[in-house]
Amino acid sequence: MPMSASFKDRLFPRIPAIQQQFQTPFHIYDEAGIRETGATLIKAFSGIPGFREFFAVKALPNREILKLMKEMGFGFDCSSIPELIQARELGAKPEDIMFTSNNTSQEEFEFAAKDGGCILNLDDISLIDKVPVFPELICFRYNPGPRRTGNVIIGNPEEAKYGVSHEQVVEAYRRAQARGAKRFGLHTMVASNELDYTYIVETARMVLEVAEEVEAALGIQFEFVNIGGGFGIPYRPEQKALDLPTMSKEITAIFDGFRARHGHAPAMYMESGRFMTGPHGALVATAINSKDTYRKYIGLDACMSSLMRPALYGSYHHIDVLGKEGVEASEVYDVVGSLCENNDKFAIQRELPPIEDGDLVVIHDSGAHGHAMGFQYNGRLRPKELMLRADGRVELIRRAETVEDYFATYNFEPSVLKP
Repeated sequence: MPMSASFKDRLFPRIPAIQQQFQTPFHIYDEAGIRETGATLIKAFSGIPGFREFFAVKALPNREILKLMKEMGFGFDCSSIPELIQARELGAKPEDIMFTSNNTSQEEFEFAAKDGGCILNLDDISLIDKVPVFPELICFRYNPGPRRTGNVIIGNPEEAKYGVSHEQVVEAYRRAQARGAKRFGLHTMVASNELDYTYIVETARMVLEVAEEVEAALGIQFEFVNIGGGFGIPYRPEQKALDLPTMSKEITAIFDGFRARHGHAPAMYMESGRFMTGPHGALVATAINSKDTYRKYIGLDACMSSLMRPALYGSYHHIDVLGKEGVEASEVYDVVGSLCENNDKFAIQRELPPIEDGDLVVIHDSGAHGHAMGFQYNGRLRPKELMLRADGRVELIRRAETVEDYFATYNFEPSVLKP
């Protein structure tokens, strides 16, 4: 199942009381599940010296979630100034932060260099001359282009806007050396929500082969390679989970082989977001309307400003109707929100138990790229976020947006450019 049995068993009996205190809609996250996944990841790659996870902040940029990541010893993969601010406010040191941006502005470069800087991960060879103060430690994002078949979700690498091409990669490090770089990392990101572990194994093999090529050409030694994120989660009940034990065993063997050939091996970093938090979150909403026209519709008090993945990607999110988990799925519904957009749907032609106004609907796997991708179109506001703590407490960790928030950007000093 998409949501773990443990999370479901601890959450579902509490939902009526949670609804009474906090009101729907809300996202709720499972501290125990997140910590368990983090511990599993650390154990899986313990055979690679220097292994480290840099949590992809964009997946779930909530301060309390980021605190959990820091407590587990993880770094942060950031791609904007607000994400850098959050990481630094939590006490992240320069080498706890990977700044992986694209089409980076001078303002962003300057901010990234503050407070001792960060691990700067450049997306393009043209950016080398645009970095105001070039750091001693530099990383480049590698795009293999036609050398690699694209992951179904992220697309073919040669069509992606990200990264330095294979033909540019040696020259990129040569130019970085000319600007004073003395320490080096290498990064790639060629998969998203990948459940075939062999694809990620081959990604690790690929990035080490590129490291070998650059080291041979320039005589440098990489401190780390970052295989990116892309570890998938089973959104559908019938899908099998990623085979992490086999994957980690095979990747560890590849690093061991590199070490045997060269007498050294880089550390391995990764930047999993979805894998860390995706299954450990749910969006809970109330059914407030039903409509029977050409289709049967169930309207919720949440809309795609709370979870836009189904509208954006056609993504499947499993749905439970609280108290009706054992009831026959005898109805076929489109489960929808209230936006003036016809793609404002959480599910299309989904077989579900009969739903009545007032029923509580649980939408699984909202723990990554859920609340974070919210927006304010149509004046619809983003919901609150809650945490189910390991000790059973339920805590508000971000309030819902308000109408005052929506109008706050009208509070400014007048500014006019005269003719």
